[in-house]
Amino acid sequence: MKRPSCFVFLFCGVFLPGILSFPQTNTSIDCDSLLPNYETEPQASAPPYIIAVSFDNFEPGNEIQVTLEALKGAGFKGFNLQAREIDGDTPVGTFKITDPNTKGLECHNMTNSAISHANSDVKQKVTTTWIAPPDVGEIQFIATVVQNLDNFWVGIQSKTLTPTHSQSVNGTEKSKRKVCFECIC
Repeated sequence: MKRPSCFVFLFCGVFLPGILSFPQTNTSIDCDSLLPNYETEPQASAPPYIIAVSFDNFEPGNEIQVTLEALKGAGFKGFNLQAREIDGDTPVGTFKITDPNTKGLECHNMTNSAISHANSDVKQKVTTTWIAPPDVGEIQFIATVVQNLDNFWVGIQSKTLTPTHSQSVNGTEKSKRKVCFECIC
């Protein structure tokens, strides 16, 4: 009789917590569609989350602080955050992992091109640093935020950030061409 009671104790101690708890690591969000691997549909209501950025403009190599924050104490357990060019569908730039609640993701063979949750603890805010790449146009940060297994929002967007290098480079190139034409004539 001692063997069955030991087996029940072992089963309850090892397997039951995993069965009854919120999934720790198998919650993933697709890099392209930004949809989590859930059977439910995303919420259609306005999201109780915002994405705040430290600058409106950027140059290649600039570091932009990005904060994903819950409004009115909504909290969230999971997320995926990326920077994308306007009308683009793939991540651009890379993230520095500066918050212990975040981890880098590899999307389209680019390390840290997106960030996600490192655990399923309830979070009110996560902050990270994005490093601007060369040769990109206007960008927005876009996120999926998972409040719980039944409630998540897809496509939350930051304000638009504009590259400053494109204006000065184009102006310089035009004036160089003009000078060269004047020299040839």
